[in-house]
Amino acid sequence: MQTEIITIGDEILIGQIVDTNSAFLGKELNKVGISIYQITSIQDEKSHILKALKEAEENADIIIITGGLGPTKDDITKHTLCEYFNDTLVEDKAVLKHVEFLFSNYIKTPISEINKQQALVPSRAKVLKNEFGTAPGMWIEKNGKVFVSLPGVPYEMKTLVSNAVIPKLLEQFKFPYIMHKTLLTYGLGESAIASRIEAFEDALPSFIKLAYLPSLGRVRLRLSAKGIDKVKVEAAMKIQVNLLLPQVKDIFVGFEEDNTIEVLIGARLTEMGKTLAIAESCTGGRIAQGFTANAGASKYFKGSIVSYATASKVDVLGVSEDVINKDSVVSKTVAEAMAKNVLTLFNTDYAISTTGNAGPAKGDSDAEVGTVWIAIATKTQVYSEIFNFSNQREKVIMKATNKAFEMLLKEISKK
Repeated sequence: MQTEIITIGDEILIGQIVDTNSAFLGKELNKVGISIYQITSIQDEKSHILKALKEAEENADIIIITGGLGPTKDDITKHTLCEYFNDTLVEDKAVLKHVEFLFSNYIKTPISEINKQQALVPSRAKVLKNEFGTAPGMWIEKNGKVFVSLPGVPYEMKTLVSNAVIPKLLEQFKFPYIMHKTLLTYGLGESAIASRIEAFEDALPSFIKLAYLPSLGRVRLRLSAKGIDKVKVEAAMKIQVNLLLPQVKDIFVGFEEDNTIEVLIGARLTEMGKTLAIAESCTGGRIAQGFTANAGASKYFKGSIVSYATASKVDVLGVSEDVINKDSVVSKTVAEAMAKNVLTLFNTDYAISTTGNAGPAKGDSDAEVGTVWIAIATKTQVYSEIFNFSNQREKVIMKATNKAFEMLLKEISKK
């Protein structure tokens, strides 16, 4: 059984917003065994929507549409659905009552006729109540195919999917069991890993697939299994994971299904009762952002300093100006001084620092573009490593950030 997602909105096509709805839908549907055949993004234009619906009906059994359900003239999804299904719009009294409730309780402007038109739905549609918005979800069936139209506002769409769409799909259809296990690895490139585990990959059962998901400085290895018998799928997956782990044990840091590396570091520091501070230059706060994006980070993360300019390394972090003049701002001595000084400043157990040249110009250092020093300090030692992360600015920043996470996890794992 195949599913297609259609996202409607010019704002997606011109890059004004990122289509996070499809990512959410793909992940949540896959959890319950629903495979995505295709994701299509189209304009708010009638002929384009009609064409996409026709093609989706030919290819898929379940078609999920997001967007185009607002009250203004550029939102034409409902009218186009009526044309596609040879249907008419009718007023749903329950939806109208809900719209009036939202306006009377949460919206300062008076309700207008345009707002009331949100209660108009195709006559053959089953209405899915949108708790947080005025546009209802709509479920329409045709020749054994299911069409679900959802609002494009992410938090409205997500609630409808979790509370209404998925339960209704599971009630109506039987899906296979799909299982993923994703291993997080740091420190080795995709091709090197592929060469190392080639024999393992060749010997995988036909219902288990291996995918390489490289990102700058890290590679995720995703094993995916699909079958009718959940017990057999899980048993087979466990066997393959146990075969794979010894082959990547030196670069393996955890399972993505458990948590990201930032969360793994935070959990370990919290368990140890230890704290962390960060001094960043070329990474510009990316490392700190990785930690503070997670709830509970204040238990272990005490603060950071983005000492981007050379002067701030001297004035704020207290790095010796003589050392900078002698060794360069991108150097072992400066990286280690940054780490030691931020550790002292925040009185933490661990500190990490970055200083480098992300490019495109060399800036205050003669170091080649892509050169980055990363240092780690504890209360008893400080050490650093030098890297060259190519000559593309964003690539340098992200590789340095990921390498910093990798080094930090290895350091705290020694205890």
